[in-house]
Order: sequence, then structure tokens, then C-alpha cells
Amino acid sequence: MNPNKDQTDPRVIRTRILIKEAFIELLTEMDIEKMSVSRIAERATISRVTFYLHYRDIPDMLEKMADEMIKEIEEALRGKPVNPDSREGADWLRLEKLLEHIAQHASFYKVTLASRKAPIFTERLLSMLTEIITERYDHVEKDSFTYKAGIQKDIAVWHRSSALIGTIVSWLRQDMPYTPHFLAKQFYLLTSRKQDTNF
Repeated sequence: MNPNKDQTDPRVIRTRILIKEAFIELLTEMDIEKMSVSRIAERATISRVTFYLHYRDIPDMLEKMADEMIKEIEEALRGKPVNPDSREGADWLRLEKLLEHIAQHASFYKVTLASRKAPIFTERLLSMLTEIITERYDHVEKDSFTYKAGIQKDIAVWHRSSALIGTIVSWLRQDMPYTPHFLAKQFYLLTSRKQDTNF
């Protein structure tokens, strides 16, 4: 048996897309606590039995959707930086790629990140951003502002990751008034100081 069959079977993929779309639609109409498997199944035009072939319950569905979101973001972040020898170029490009991905899937992210109705998605994204930024801070130069000012790494990471997720959420709530390129550049200019990490 092929362990990846569920990930490649068109029928499985199609059904999960229907469930995801139904969930997003319902989340615009009600709080997640009021949602039921029956409502999701009905909106997705599938049976409850079919839902349970994919997810144990709604919390399991949320976990798997959040996992899928992180996987898609990681795939979007892959690729060569504009200038592989420049950390600034690499950081800026990664942030721009993240914002481009969010913009391409705006209907999903506006509901899951900007509405506060499903905190698991914001928490999972914040965790991912924190990991990336922590890794970048491990390589902060001794002539950087953070190092010279004696700022603790964990405090710097909290500040940067909170600023980034807050900027993304506000951008979504304002219906993305700036392009991913412009917002990435603005965020970079706001947060870069003498070779400190950005993203």
C-alpha cells in the first residue's frame, strides 16, 4: 500500500478541498464553537460518513488544516534569494514570498488569521515565524545593534515575531492595501538595524 496515496488520490484531494471551503464559508458566518460536522458536511455537499473518513472530528480537522497551511508556507518560502551572498536580500525575499503566498490565498487567511475565530492558525504561524527568526538571531553579528545594546535574544525574537504577525494580520484586516513587495520592503526598513536579522 502506498502511504502517500491519500495525498495524491484526486478524489481525496477534491473532498478535502470541499471540506476546507465549507469550513471557511461557515467561519465567516459563525463562531467555531457553533460549527458541527453535520453543518460542514452539508455545506461541502458530502455525507457525515465521508467527513469522518478524512477527520476524526473538528479539532482534528483544524490540526490537519493548520499543518497543511504550514507545509504550504514552507514550500512558498523555498527558493534562491535574489543575492545568495546577502543576508538582507535573503530575508527580504523570504518575507516577500510569505506575503505573496498569503495574498494568493487571501480568502483563507482573512478568515483564519484576521478574524480571531480560529486561533490555532495564528498560533501555528507565529510558532513558525518564531523558529525562523530564532534561527536568524543565532547568527547575529557582534557589531549588530542587538548585540551591542545587550538585548536578550529571546526578547528580540518575541519583539520581531510579534511585530511581523501583527503586521500581517493588520494588513489582512485592512484588505491588503499594499503589495507584498511594498509591505516587505517597509517592514524591512522599519526593523533592520546594522545587520540585525529581519526575517
